[in-house]
Amino acid sequence: MTRLPIFPALLVAFSLVGQEAPKAAATKLTLQGAIETSLKNNLQVQIAVETRDFTRAGLLIEQGAFDWNLTGSLNLSKTQDASRAQSSPGGPFISSETTTFSRNATVGSTKAFGWGGNLSLNYAPTYRFSKGTVNGGTEIPFTSNPYDGGFTATYTQSLLKNFGRDATESRLIVARKSAQAADFSFQKAIIDLVASTETLYWDVVFAQRNLENKQQALALAQKQLKENQIRVQVGTLAPIEVTSSEASVAQREQDIISAEAQLLNAKDALIRALYPSAQRPAALELADTPSVKPLEMDEPAAEKQALANRIELKTARLDLESKQILETAAGNRTLPQLDAFATYNGNAASQIPSEGLTAVNKDLTKGAYPGYTVGLQFAMPIQNRAARGNQAQARANRRQSELSLRDLELGITLEVRQAFRNVDASAKGVAAAEKTRYFREKDLEAEQKKFENGMSTNFLVLTKQNDLDTAKSNELQAQITYAKTVTALEKALGHLLEARKLEVK
Repeated sequence: MTRLPIFPALLVAFSLVGQEAPKAAATKLTLQGAIETSLKNNLQVQIAVETRDFTRAGLLIEQGAFDWNLTGSLNLSKTQDASRAQSSPGGPFISSETTTFSRNATVGSTKAFGWGGNLSLNYAPTYRFSKGTVNGGTEIPFTSNPYDGGFTATYTQSLLKNFGRDATESRLIVARKSAQAADFSFQKAIIDLVASTETLYWDVVFAQRNLENKQQALALAQKQLKENQIRVQVGTLAPIEVTSSEASVAQREQDIISAEAQLLNAKDALIRALYPSAQRPAALELADTPSVKPLEMDEPAAEKQALANRIELKTARLDLESKQILETAAGNRTLPQLDAFATYNGNAASQIPSEGLTAVNKDLTKGAYPGYTVGLQFAMPIQNRAARGNQAQARANRRQSELSLRDLELGITLEVRQAFRNVDASAKGVAAAEKTRYFREKDLEAEQKKFENGMSTNFLVLTKQNDLDTAKSNELQAQITYAKTVTALEKALGHLLEARKLEVK
């Protein structure tokens, strides 16, 4: 009887069950990749796009005030009437019954112009035919030339109030500037998002490297503990010294727990910004580290560049221009209304039925029976308080925009100065922190050698380890701070998108 190798097969099966599923590969993410992903997926970008489109639609609304307006009407009617009268005193009564048919069509168009003019066109062909009977006898026609028509064109031009594009097109001009401001607001939203994404990216870099530093500190503390335990066993170190090493290891383990939580929170914040609704990666691995580069401009040049490029200033200048236009239009509305108008009337002779509308249109197009009217219309409110009040409000709004623009310029100048100095100070801080970390490493190495030769104490070694851990944390913090101050400076200068090679459409 042959026995199957059941036991080896079971071992293989249990080994397969006990194996963990392979972990998904971490997504390697550069800073530029993080920015592009954020711009692609972030909901704030989509909200900014909808806001920009909404404002642009306001321009179409204002342009609609100057569209051609086409009107038309068609009337069909039938009326019946009767009359009774004596042909002469004492003579017989004559009764008549009349039926009238009419068709009236009207086609017209109106157009307002930006310089304050209005044009109105109207074409109205008519058809009218009556028939009836006398004393109930033979039917006789009452109208033998039923086709008629007319054409009217009237142009009205404002001469004082509502004259000129600054007055009539003021709302349209403001709408155009609002559309431009919406584009700038969209760019501002993109800039804020890029800056925020960079901050979140560097937060993850800090948390990740901080965890690595804490793990290195734990390794040093564990190594010191093992060495102390060996020394206690051989009798060269008092057992009490092991307690302080164990406390140091426990503290390092606690630091790692906090660093791991900080890293998870920072990654969650970055993933939330990059993938708000899209599929999220299982893990992220950040590829970039901060690097220190010398500044390529001086402070006055930075201020000049910021005043020329900042989106907020461009938006504020557009707002001031809009307020100035509205003030000009409000001043125009305080003037009296004086309009000149000219009207052309083209008439057609009534036509016999066989010729129809063809002859009517021939009369109208050739101007066979023209008529002309010219005149002036004048109107003026006695006190005109509403217009003067609107003008005062417009003037106050314009002054407010001027002061706001000036205040914004001062604030941006201060922001650039502070950002410029922060970058300079952060770069120097990075250099100082690197030097401090280097000497702390050398100091710890020297103290460990002294301890090995019996010339130092365990307390001093642990103290030097703490000093090195603090120096590494300070160096890392200085590097991340520098990266963030560079972002703040580029944002303050108004060329963050150009520096990241991004184009807003």
